[in-house]
Amino acid sequence: MTYQNCNLCPRECSIDRTAGQLGFCRCPDTALVAKTMIHRWEEPALAGDGGSGAIFFGGCTLGCKFCQNGAISHSPAGQTMDSKALRGEMEKLIAQGAENIDLVTPTQFLPTLLPALEEPLPVPVIYNCGGYEKVDTIRALSGKIDIYLPDLKYSDNALARSLSGISDYFETATAAIREMFRQVGPVQWQGDKVVKGVIIRHLILPGYVENSLKILDWIGETFAPGQVLVSLMRQYTPMGGLSAPMDRKITEEEYDAVLSWMYLNDLEGFTQEEDSADRAFIPDF
Repeated sequence: MTYQNCNLCPRECSIDRTAGQLGFCRCPDTALVAKTMIHRWEEPALAGDGGSGAIFFGGCTLGCKFCQNGAISHSPAGQTMDSKALRGEMEKLIAQGAENIDLVTPTQFLPTLLPALEEPLPVPVIYNCGGYEKVDTIRALSGKIDIYLPDLKYSDNALARSLSGISDYFETATAAIREMFRQVGPVQWQGDKVVKGVIIRHLILPGYVENSLKILDWIGETFAPGQVLVSLMRQYTPMGGLSAPMDRKITEEEYDAVLSWMYLNDLEGFTQEEDSADRAFIPDF
């Protein structure tokens, strides 16, 4: 993994970030950490009593128009950190009682992150990403990640092109998720906490129920019941500047339709209350 000839993500910009060149993510050749915090709003099986030790990285390789973290993802922001400083932030969060280390949108900084994870941590490490990942890049994380927390946003590549500017999201993300599962295997529980496995997040988008149903179909066809968990998210919050139907929250009827399909596919996991679609749940960056 290197910042030179950077091909960390599927966009494969092939630029030299060590020479100041900027690719799609517009990130430098060292990690940008926008925020560290004890995050109590992750899935209950992750957050536990102590919360997740979240490290939010600046920039993103996906760039969704509706991103709730757009303040740090669309215009990369944060404090520059080398591997040693990044490791120090992880240890501080653990000392504060974090149940895990939750790496949020980290792919663009893997050359800095991998050395920070060389020595095992005493808590699980979560790789929290948008799903649009290269299999080779995920392979480089083998043995360092306990819980993969990818999004699976789109089954409809035309929708992916419209909202994220990519035409190969579904096949790329599903291949990456298969590799994640190959590494960590079926979900493992310790009491009421997940300590290893894959949790696939899916954010329901307003007006695009069919997109969600096909996502759930793929998960149900690919994994046996309970092998992976699904986090079905109803927290879509209009961030402004998008036309209908993306200018509204999802309706109760839309959520119920997708939730019913999740159960018909024998999928296990997590759901969200209606009041989760609120800007109050977006961290203050």
